[in-house]
Amino acid sequence: MDFGCGKKPYQSLFNVDEYIGVDFDGEGHSHKDEQIDVFYDGKHLPFPDNHFDSVFSSEVFEHVFNLEEIVLEIKRTMKKGGIIMITCPFVWYEHEIPNDYARYTQFALKHLFEKSGFEVIKIDKTGNATLSIFQLIHFYFSPKILSFIFTPLINIVALGVNKLIKSKKTLYLNNIVIAKKI
Repeated sequence: MDFGCGKKPYQSLFNVDEYIGVDFDGEGHSHKDEQIDVFYDGKHLPFPDNHFDSVFSSEVFEHVFNLEEIVLEIKRTMKKGGIIMITCPFVWYEHEIPNDYARYTQFALKHLFEKSGFEVIKIDKTGNATLSIFQLIHFYFSPKILSFIFTPLINIVALGVNKLIKSKKTLYLNNIVIAKKI
């Protein structure tokens, strides 16, 4: 299951017998031209217990207001030993307004998954303080007309500064969590 699948941009990365895209139909995000197989009501996934071998969710958890409930519902639909992989932002601008509810630290995500009956296999971060700061500068100043010049320029400067500065990962862009249903 691809939870919060949208256009299913990652489907080609998976070699599975069945790939089911699930999403929520609510305000803040148009699903026009998306390839959603199943819509859920925001509380219950329309699948039987122990149905999925694996679950993938990328950049979705920040949009789920009742995340603890949904993680338990995702777990219900997973087979024992099933693997879930999620990514979610730590430093990012508000988006899909008004359905942008939270940012999570690695500690909050670890606690959430363990409390919900998962064994956390791996937690990682993408980016660091330098890259996060430049990403925010990019979003703030990015001119729409000249973005084809501004975007590569800010990225080159960011990579150069990042090489010069030993940046910490206490400020970072995204979390990656891999967990197993116990």
